[in-house]
Amino acid sequence: MSQCENYKPLTPKLALDLAAPRTWVASVFPALFGNFYCWQQGMGLTWIRGIMLLAACILLQSAVNTFNDYFDFIKGTDSEGDHVEISDAVLIYGNINPKSALILGIVYMAAGAALGLISCMGNGMIPVLIGIIGGVVILLYSGGPVPVSYLPIGELVSGFVMGGLIPLGIAGCADGKLHWQILLYSLPLIVGIALIMMSNNGSDIEKDMRAGRRTLPTCIGRKKTVRLYRYFIISWVTLAAVMPLTLLGFTGFISTIFVVIFGRKVIKKQLSCRLEPQGRIATMQGIVLMNIVLNGAYAASFAAGFVQEVFHG
Repeated sequence: MSQCENYKPLTPKLALDLAAPRTWVASVFPALFGNFYCWQQGMGLTWIRGIMLLAACILLQSAVNTFNDYFDFIKGTDSEGDHVEISDAVLIYGNINPKSALILGIVYMAAGAALGLISCMGNGMIPVLIGIIGGVVILLYSGGPVPVSYLPIGELVSGFVMGGLIPLGIAGCADGKLHWQILLYSLPLIVGIALIMMSNNGSDIEKDMRAGRRTLPTCIGRKKTVRLYRYFIISWVTLAAVMPLTLLGFTGFISTIFVVIFGRKVIKKQLSCRLEPQGRIATMQGIVLMNIVLNGAYAASFAAGFVQEVFHG
């Protein structure tokens, strides 16, 4: 019996596992922030376009996750001994044909690109160009001769593209203009998303060195990575708590309250992470939860600003 005949079919559950819903916080909150920023500023973004752009961002991130699993699998960099959850290593534990995962990633990407294009119709080329840049990064992130995820710039690229370009692209879809200031306003999102990748790479130093990856943690070592990791966590908490106050006034206090009340335990726990392989699962769960609390609070403050504009003008 051939190896192909031993493969299991790609079920809807396995397709969803490849999309990795637990990581969607990296696209959902930047998209929500972008939507609420546009609505709060009265930039003309319709509700239907906002919903479509949110869906497009989720589909494109699903494509990134699927491509990443596919390329890691065919390059042999993932194994059952790498301290990953079963749902995070679908090609290893699910025994599905890798070609099915590749096709699924292409489908996710095509669907996301189509929704994005439809959403920006009539608003010129600026949002299209931003989308093209994001699409190129998706393809280069895990694929190509030297994937971005194999380089010391992986954290910066993932944070900027997900946390910065998503809000910038949504603002462009609203009125066809470049709103560079939104990149500054997106700093908490950029840092939080970059920390997801640093959590992963910091925990995978030994595995990445064996695979020939030159990630930032493999270049500077675990001790310096942990120090840098904690510095960025403190910076992220400060940005999420203070920036809404400077941008929205008293309404921004919502983010500060959320960070203090709901974020204390998870922040303290994440600051104690040593980024070691055996603690990888807990580290990744913690940084995702931090993104939900901090970036969720940040987006919520702009949602509150929009509601205030609706009722008070």
